[in-house]
Amino acid sequence: MTITTDPAVGPAVRRSAELEQQLALDPGRFRVLTGDRPTGALHLGHYFGTLHNRVRLQDLGVDVFVLIADYQVLTDRDVAERLTEHVEGLVLDHLAIGIDPERSTVFNHSAVPALNQLLLPFLSLVSVAELGRNPTVKDEIAHSRQSAVSGLMYTYPVHQAADILFCKGDLVPVGQDQLPHLEITRTVARRFNERYGAVFPEPDALLSTAPLLLGTDATKMSKSRGNSIALGADADETARLIRGATTDADRHITYDPELRPGVSSLVLLAALCLGRDPHEVAEEIGSGGAAALKRTVTEAVNTRMAPIRARRAEYAQDMGYVRDVLRAGNERANAVAEATLGEVREAMGMFR
Repeated sequence: MTITTDPAVGPAVRRSAELEQQLALDPGRFRVLTGDRPTGALHLGHYFGTLHNRVRLQDLGVDVFVLIADYQVLTDRDVAERLTEHVEGLVLDHLAIGIDPERSTVFNHSAVPALNQLLLPFLSLVSVAELGRNPTVKDEIAHSRQSAVSGLMYTYPVHQAADILFCKGDLVPVGQDQLPHLEITRTVARRFNERYGAVFPEPDALLSTAPLLLGTDATKMSKSRGNSIALGADADETARLIRGATTDADRHITYDPELRPGVSSLVLLAALCLGRDPHEVAEEIGSGGAAALKRTVTEAVNTRMAPIRARRAEYAQDMGYVRDVLRAGNERANAVAEATLGEVREAMGMFR
């Protein structure tokens, strides 16, 4: 699928295409950092948007670090509710989709002190004005649940720089809306290298070509809006959620995301699960109406997700193993972070 873009991000699109070619030839030369905030269950939007790509990169032979960003939960929330449950749920989700702890590293922020310590020197490399201009920070502030925005919110893109650079990640899978965050990381790496000597790579964006899946209410799919289908949802719950999804009054089913967002998102979901073109799926349903569309989507989702759900349920029976996976990932991440922090201290001429 082609990435739709404006001229401002054209270079990133071209670079991403070059990187895909290099990945095919020599995947082992790359290290990827990717991850999620543990604010709730991962859903189908996550799966088709990012999760399956993590497995693809792992299976290619890329060194993949998966971050569970538990500290970043605090950037837009007064408290981190049910945090342990959500962290373990994210580990379960990654195991279920095929992340292999022997080939990928799953870890969480709060267990890697040296990573977070990089935030201090990195903050010295960017100005308050630069942080305030970051469009993602602006958007997070606009949608914050807090009555007043904490100072932590402004450090968000620099904390992400620490996430990426602690392991010297050189490839970051992102959507176009995340390019400003990655540019902060590139700026931090470049300024550190210029000031103290070459330590960090300037990571590149691997742009996602994933289409946008809307929630069941035809708005942005979100954990907090109650409009998503969780990876751990069973077949009956999935059917119930899809039955209640927003459609429209036109009985003939077509794929037109601009004019028919609710219908088109359901068509797209079925197409993604079936590995088919959404226009073909819509044409087959034709005049069957919303009921036929929802039956098609329900069957497609439940068939596609059945093995993932089965693996998740199996892993959930042994939470000791799930915690061991996280513990081992944290040990590896700590070793990498300590080594990087040592290089940083040496480059900065700090006492060790």
